[in-house]
Amino acid sequence: MSRWPGKYVIGLTGSIGTGKSVVRRMLEHLGAYGIDADALAHRAMAKGAPGYDPILRAFGRFLLTPEEQIDRARLGRLVFNDPDALAVLEHILHPLVLQAVDLLVKRAPHKVVVIEAIKLFETDLVNMCDSLWVVYAPLEAQLSRLMQHRKMSEMEAQQRIAAQPPQETRFDRASVIIKNIASFEETWQQVTAAWQRFVPVKAVGAFPVSQPVKLPLGEVNVQRAGPRQVEEIVRVYHQADAGNTAVDSNAIMAAFGDKAFLLLKIENRTMGVLGWQVENLVARTTEILLDPNVPAAQYLPILIREMEHASTQLQCEISLIYVPPHLARYDSLWISLGYAEKKPDDLNVLAWKEAALESMQLDSILFVKPLRQDRVLRPI
Repeated sequence: MSRWPGKYVIGLTGSIGTGKSVVRRMLEHLGAYGIDADALAHRAMAKGAPGYDPILRAFGRFLLTPEEQIDRARLGRLVFNDPDALAVLEHILHPLVLQAVDLLVKRAPHKVVVIEAIKLFETDLVNMCDSLWVVYAPLEAQLSRLMQHRKMSEMEAQQRIAAQPPQETRFDRASVIIKNIASFEETWQQVTAAWQRFVPVKAVGAFPVSQPVKLPLGEVNVQRAGPRQVEEIVRVYHQADAGNTAVDSNAIMAAFGDKAFLLLKIENRTMGVLGWQVENLVARTTEILLDPNVPAAQYLPILIREMEHASTQLQCEISLIYVPPHLARYDSLWISLGYAEKKPDDLNVLAWKEAALESMQLDSILFVKPLRQDRVLRPI
C-alpha cells in the first residue's frame, strides 16, 4: 500500500541504459503521472538549490564550472569510483528527492503515478509503492544506448554498468519484469499487458478531449494520440511537407518512446499534430504540423492552449516551443499567447537551459513562456 491515499504508485527501476525512461513514457501514455527521481536529484544540486552547498562542503569547489554550477560529469567520475563518496552524495540528495517526490505526488491530479528511480530498492521509495517494475536489457544494448544517447566512451559505459548491482538481483522483488530488448512495439505490448493486470481499473481515467469549438472549417477539438493513431500522424507529416516526407509509421511508433502527440481534429479528421515531451518539469514542443489548408493564426492557438493545459496538469514550470520559421513570423499570435523569443542562454534556471539546448534545432526559433511561479527544489 502506497503512502498516498487514493493513488496507485508504480516504482520503476532497472540498471543504467536499460530503457527505464521509455517504459515510464509508455505508462504515461496509458494515463500515469511520471516522476523521474534521478532528474530531481540533478535539480537538487543546481546553484541555489538545497543540495548545492552541502555537496560543495563535502567534495570541494573544484567541481564548479565557470558559471558556478556543479559539473555533474566531474562529480560522477568521482563518486562512481569511490563507494564511500557515493554514499556521502546519496546521503545529501536522497532526502531532498523524497521531499520533492512527495510534493509532486500529492499535487498530481492523476490517480496512477510512476516513479522512475535507479536506486529504488536502496531508498525508502521502495516502501511507498504499490507495485515494483524492473526493466531489463542485455549488456550489449546497455552499452549501445549509453554510447549513442549519452555520448559515453565504451570504457566509461562499462565502468558505469559495473558500478551497479547485477540486473538479476532486482528480479526477486519485482512485481513486473519488462524485457526491453527488441522493438518499441514488443515492449509496448509487455507494458500494456502488465498495466491491465496490475493497475486497478477504477484508478484509470480516459484522456480528456477538449471541448469542441465551431470555426469556419467546422467543429474543432484536440485529442491525445496513442500508438493506434500512428497512421493519422504520418498522414499529417506528409501533408504538411515540411521536410518530413521520409517519416513513416515505424519512426512515429519509436517516437512514442520520447514524446506525446496531440491531434487537431476538424470535423473528426486529423488536420494538425503537435509533438511534445515533459521531462524534469519542462514542457518541450518540438513538432508543430498543420495541413496546408488550415489557417495557422486561427487554429494553432487551440493546439498550443491544449498543450499548456496538459503541461500544467503535469506541474510544468515552463513551456519551450521550437517554432519553424514559417510559423515564427506570426508575431501577434505568439505575443497573444504569452510567448517571447529567447536563446537558451537567456534562461536563468539550469534545468530549463539544459532542456532548451538539448532539443534546439538549427531550423527552429525558441519561444518561451513560464507556466507557474513556484518551483520544486527552489532556492532556499
